[in-house]
Amino acid sequence: MYLTLFLTYIFVLVALALGGLLLFIFQRNRKQVLKTEDGWWGPGAPPDAQEDVSIHPFQIKTSAEELQDLYRRIDQTRPVLSLEDSQFNYGFNSQYLQEVVSYWRNDFDWKRQVEKLNQYQHFKTNIEGIDIHFLHVKPKRVPKETEVVPIIMVHGWPGSFYEFYGLIPLLCDPSERDNLVFEVICPSIPGYGFSEAPHKKGFDSVCAARIFHKLMKRLGFQQFYAHGGDWGWLVTTNMAQLEPKIVKGLHVNFAPPSKPGLSMVLSLLLGNRFPKLFGFNGVDIQRLYPCMEKQVVEPIKETGYMHIQATKPDTVGRALNDSPVGLAAYILEKFSTWTCNDFRNLEDGGLTRKFSLDDLLTNVMIYWTSGCITSSMRFYKENFAKGLYQPHSKMPVYVPTGFACFPKELMHTPKLWVKQKYHQLKSYTTMARGGHFAAMEEPQLMAEDIRTFTKMIEEK
Repeated sequence: MYLTLFLTYIFVLVALALGGLLLFIFQRNRKQVLKTEDGWWGPGAPPDAQEDVSIHPFQIKTSAEELQDLYRRIDQTRPVLSLEDSQFNYGFNSQYLQEVVSYWRNDFDWKRQVEKLNQYQHFKTNIEGIDIHFLHVKPKRVPKETEVVPIIMVHGWPGSFYEFYGLIPLLCDPSERDNLVFEVICPSIPGYGFSEAPHKKGFDSVCAARIFHKLMKRLGFQQFYAHGGDWGWLVTTNMAQLEPKIVKGLHVNFAPPSKPGLSMVLSLLLGNRFPKLFGFNGVDIQRLYPCMEKQVVEPIKETGYMHIQATKPDTVGRALNDSPVGLAAYILEKFSTWTCNDFRNLEDGGLTRKFSLDDLLTNVMIYWTSGCITSSMRFYKENFAKGLYQPHSKMPVYVPTGFACFPKELMHTPKLWVKQKYHQLKSYTTMARGGHFAAMEEPQLMAEDIRTFTKMIEEK
């Protein structure tokens, strides 16, 4: 009898142990889904009436009064002298700024640029109490046996939907390389451009991701691809975490580590001596080392704006909203040093080496005419105010992912680090050239990588 009881006891213990092990394995392998709740970002309390889901055409307009006000403010600017031999190391060089302002005042044709902006169809729809602006561009021609693939592309700061204007035709027009054409949706993040700013505190990347999911559902898409850089990287990543079965594939060109792990720390400490151990190539070594200079000193040089915007955005925002010249200096300086940090050592900041003044000033004018600079900067405050380790930062992404690694990006992310976050990394492309504003700077390279990645996922 005692033997029977003993064997029964052992059997129960083994069964419990096996059950616990199986439960642990199941819980560990279960794909986490980011949770979120609907919000209300309009003024006051949400109305009792049912939400208006209508979509309205929208057109960008300008007026003589708008331009007269701009010119008056430009004419009243008070220039300051830059230090001798300072180039862009102290910020936007004042002497070169005068040249840019002179072109803006006398040669830049905003009316013509408005026509260019309106070449694609714009719309607005109200979601969670605020008007969401977006472009919806359908392919004009769909050859036989060609698949139409919907893709949402999300910008960052200090960019706008205009960053994608060179990329859109390369995606929407048929290509000889594949049998894909894209239907492109480019929304403005709430508080940016012509999307209404939230009226309440707390609107972060997860809120933007939830709203963009609602937008895509309102447009009738059951599944779609997503692309983003800068804040667009985080918003589209959150979209993949919220609805992994709806986001068919995620393509990003910016992916700073959200939570440094042991493998990342070890790779930084030992990667220079044992690169093969961590899969590092020559580009990784060049971009990561010397470690103190590349990972500490250089980021400090380029992140002063972030500390301001993540703490007191309204203070500097008020000044920039009043001064078009100040706004241009603040925004365009990023298009210099974030395109290539060596441009800091040039008198003109290398601005027109990669972009035209017309394109750069068009982006500035979107901020100026919409008066969105303060609300756009608040996005930093809302995201950082909740801490560095929000639930989404600790959660992997299980959606098939493609990463385009541009050599002059602000922060270099080796393949090892990307795979820690994106568990289904299907492509990691080392790009030939390009910096932070890659979609605007190198639309051809970006289009090719998006097409290659999408074709890979579609074939599978």
